[in-house]
Amino acid sequence: MSRYIINGGKKLEGEIESDGSKNSVLPILAASLINGNESIIHNIPELKDVHTLSNVLENIGCKVEYNGNTMVINSKGELNTNIPEKPVKEMRSSIILMGAMLGRFKKVMISYPGGCEIGPRPIDLHLMGLKKLGVNITESHGYITCQCDKLIGKEIHLDYPSVGATENIMLAAVSAEGVTIIQNAAREPEIIDLQEFMNKTGANIIGAGSSTIKILGTKKFCNAEHTIIPDRIVAGTFLIAAAITGGTILLKNVLIDHLKPLMSKLTESGCSIEKFENAIKIRGPKRLNAIDIVRTQPYPGFPTDLQAQFMSLTTIAKGTSIIVETVFENRYKHAEELLKMGAKIKIDGRTAIIRGVKELTGARLTAKDLRGGAALVLAGLAAEGITTIDNTDNHIERGYADFDVKLKKLGADITKVDL
Repeated sequence: MSRYIINGGKKLEGEIESDGSKNSVLPILAASLINGNESIIHNIPELKDVHTLSNVLENIGCKVEYNGNTMVINSKGELNTNIPEKPVKEMRSSIILMGAMLGRFKKVMISYPGGCEIGPRPIDLHLMGLKKLGVNITESHGYITCQCDKLIGKEIHLDYPSVGATENIMLAAVSAEGVTIIQNAAREPEIIDLQEFMNKTGANIIGAGSSTIKILGTKKFCNAEHTIIPDRIVAGTFLIAAAITGGTILLKNVLIDHLKPLMSKLTESGCSIEKFENAIKIRGPKRLNAIDIVRTQPYPGFPTDLQAQFMSLTTIAKGTSIIVETVFENRYKHAEELLKMGAKIKIDGRTAIIRGVKELTGARLTAKDLRGGAALVLAGLAAEGITTIDNTDNHIERGYADFDVKLKKLGADITKVDL
């Protein structure tokens, strides 16, 4: 287990670059199974989840090589279609292997996924979509077995624009006979990135980024080379870190359009923001303003993956802020920890009411999920005194590469201790 020790109260100053997107690289690594050839992926973030998934690829028979931030995956030949249980239990996003294996081999056995405990995240939409493509699915003793003779393109309407379900259907449908149309598809930038990679391998997909995605099945695939888009959630976390400490940072390697919902709220809170071609400069105010309401929504709304970090910001804002979490249940575990620092937060179902205090006080905390853990780090940076955060390796490091090192570069007094 690892621990962060933070001596708070220091403004962040300097320049930092955003990493490649975690939520983009994981489905793209899964998609490398489809072509049965070599895939070269650049801008790979150095994350625990990435290593977990690359180990799965090796375990089922792929050859995987690292060279800095580039990964080369060779998926030629027959692969084991039984996915190891341990990584699937540890990392929910490994469920994306289901669609990829069906697209390539028409069969897969995988256990139910794990990951952060942030409320029910059923895979019913994934299974419904795959069944419509002709997949026979049996569920027994915690395992899902999927197989079919062939995949048949269909029109599939998602009851909710689920990112994972959209990706799994895309991965399976690329080799289906005929045309598959996904209605009410997720519109996230990571879906667009997946489409771009898959089309480089020979797939025929249009519409990613809109609510309707059209996939024309094909049988011929080829080698591909691709660069992962910047991580909008990591970028957003650093922007909030500057705001909460009253600092000034220049954030490079970002796609500004992906950050508009957050920038709007940061401006409302009193921050000054300058936009450049692929960079953002933010200056935090002496005292942040409260935000009337922040409501999480699927993209292009305010991202649920930044809700926890933004709550930390509101704890020291002048006035009362309201946050409504519409995407996941039980995503307020960080609030319990923030209360230990002197925050004034009231939770009522999916709504959080935060009355800003003048300052937080350092405390001993425990990270309970990925983004909530990052939120505690931000609170610790702004707090008076010493904050310790346990369980950082099991949560924070799943989504933030060298988080402590990068914060230290910006002037934070933060130390990582391996226990």
